[in-house]
Amino acid sequence: MLSRRTLTASVAALALSPLLTACGGDSDAATTGAGTKKVGNINIGPDQHRIRGKKVDKIAALLPAAVRERGTLRLGGSADASPPLGFFATDDKTRIGSELDLAVLVADTLGLKIKQELVSWENLFVGLDSGKFDAVFSNVTVTEERKEKYDFATYRLDNIAFEAKKGTSWRVEEPEDVAGKTIAVSSGTNQEKILVDWSKRNEKAGRKPVTIKYFQKDTDYYLALQSGRIDAYLGPSPASSYHVASAGQSQIIGTISGGGDEVQGEIAATTKKGSGLVDAYAAALNHVIADGSYARVLKRWGLSSEAVPKSEVNPAGLPKT
Repeated sequence: MLSRRTLTASVAALALSPLLTACGGDSDAATTGAGTKKVGNINIGPDQHRIRGKKVDKIAALLPAAVRERGTLRLGGSADASPPLGFFATDDKTRIGSELDLAVLVADTLGLKIKQELVSWENLFVGLDSGKFDAVFSNVTVTEERKEKYDFATYRLDNIAFEAKKGTSWRVEEPEDVAGKTIAVSSGTNQEKILVDWSKRNEKAGRKPVTIKYFQKDTDYYLALQSGRIDAYLGPSPASSYHVASAGQSQIIGTISGGGDEVQGEIAATTKKGSGLVDAYAAALNHVIADGSYARVLKRWGLSSEAVPKSEVNPAGLPKT
């Protein structure tokens, strides 16, 4: 099962629009155009004041000698604009986001400087296969199929979220909570598979099925939500959290694993299998988890609910289909 794909730049544009018209002269709030510095409490300007780490010699020693001598972490990142995971700052040239911030922390701990290249989703894996990239920090879900070719060090939960209009008292925890509701979802995603399964389980139990809606553009989901044409949108939790924080017109009413009932999905630093790098990544991640800098990074991007207690190497992944 492929990792869920995150929202595109059009979501960022929609997320910005209510704030850009509403905040006016508040010097601490978002302003229009290149002057925009914040979306909600999230800094989207080029001057990020990133949370940095310090080299830990014992952990750096876990790196292959060739990487230590080179002194750089060749990092692959998705070129897609996916707030808050990875996107361009207000200057349209500085790459920012939670994935890069976490990669920087790991690189700092390993005593390496990051050399990042942005490529299409499929070329992240081509780059790992060819040895062009040492690592990918780009919302990659651990799957059993991927574990045949890649090694993983986990750093975030892979959750999906139900987003509804602000003020609703409805909450979602299990299939019966969505019976009879109209819910939008992106076609071909993990969340669609889960929603279809939940609808079938409701019908089998004698409850009403889910009316599932699909739209062509990301912005259409949110317009439908505000107009009442749908009760909720089921999408990637980070993107939904970002939209809630930025637009202020909706709320998260429930989150579930991207792996459904079978396994808790997890996002991980990804490297070529047998490269000798995964143990160093896991050790660095566990160091920044322990010293609190990891939690601070997630908090600044609104992702605290997706924190993991420790980084694991090659845990159970989403099953093959």
